[in-house]
Amino acid sequence: MRKADVVANIAEKTGIPKVDILVAMEAFFNEIKLSLIEGEPVFIRGFGSFILKKRAAKVGRNIKKNISVDIPEHHIPSFKPAKEFMSAVKEKAIKK
Repeated sequence: MRKADVVANIAEKTGIPKVDILVAMEAFFNEIKLSLIEGEPVFIRGFGSFILKKRAAKVGRNIKKNISVDIPEHHIPSFKPAKEFMSAVKEKAIKK
């Protein structure tokens, strides 16, 4: 499912114009991005958490040039689903 499909489904179920839903979704995504950029996790009860995971510094290899490359410590965004979300997905996946 793509973002356009999600917008169409929400518009069909709520009667809200697609443009308004798209603007709200973009604002939601932007707020999550800005919070993570500032190092603040986003917790949505019953859905999940958008968090930053720390990756330790390590030495990588460039096989083509046969050299070592230092990869500095960095953070990556991650999503951790809530227990309710996980159990609902597991329950539906088992029935299929």
